[in-house]
Amino acid sequence: MPSRDFKFIKSGKVRDIYESTATNELLIVASDRISAFDCVLPTLIPQKGVMLNQISNYWFRATKHIIKNHLVVEDPQGPNIDPPRSVIVKKTKVLPLEAIVRGYITGSGLKEYQKSGTICGIKLDKGLVESQKLKEPIFTPSTKAPVGQHDQNIPFEEMIKLVGKDMAEKVRDISLKLYKFASAHAEKSGIIIADTKFEFGLLDGELYLIDEIFTPDSSRFWPMDSYTPGKSQPSFDKQYVRDYLSSLDWDKTPPAPALPDAVVEQTRLKYSEAVRRLCR
Repeated sequence: MPSRDFKFIKSGKVRDIYESTATNELLIVASDRISAFDCVLPTLIPQKGVMLNQISNYWFRATKHIIKNHLVVEDPQGPNIDPPRSVIVKKTKVLPLEAIVRGYITGSGLKEYQKSGTICGIKLDKGLVESQKLKEPIFTPSTKAPVGQHDQNIPFEEMIKLVGKDMAEKVRDISLKLYKFASAHAEKSGIIIADTKFEFGLLDGELYLIDEIFTPDSSRFWPMDSYTPGKSQPSFDKQYVRDYLSSLDWDKTPPAPALPDAVVEQTRLKYSEAVRRLCR
């Protein structure tokens, strides 16, 4: 349990959230849980929460020149607080969407493109193949579904209905700036950021970047030295877990199956490699 200054609010897919009894702050604890297809798996990935915090905090620091973020204290100290996997953050009003940027065609975007030639209503060139780099990164928002339910990709016009035109355009423009900045940095470390997602919140009328940023949970990381368009790519993220689960006879609804030890260890190594390469 965290210190007496915080009270438990809820558990998300990966993080446990506590509210300050005295200030407008939250204590967020990154667990070793892992989710896939919007389901929390029963198997833990050792030290995953520590690695998520490490890489997310690194990027929060690196992108402060683009947008303010919610981070207040890294590795907070206190009775019964586990510093490596905990942060104290500003409490914001969370926007009801996930801001997704895609630089390459893969995942749900590939499936939609193969059906309609579009991603979230954005018309793309004909003849694109799996994992191909897009001419320019595209912004493709989605709904933010409760635990156990699936997020849904939505056109930008639907996002405008949710948050208003000015806010939608601001979130889109900042998301693209964040992606382009991080992509350039990651390529120096031999990593392609294929796509990523952000969350935002409002505090006193000002927009803040919240939750996590450029982690193996929120992004697809591909090694540059083996990148080959036209097929799926090896990765340093949880796509490895998704691929394993897709090989099973599971309908992607709770309860999720357990992961074998070999998949757990390989996932841990992939996350560790992402931290090693990117946080420098």
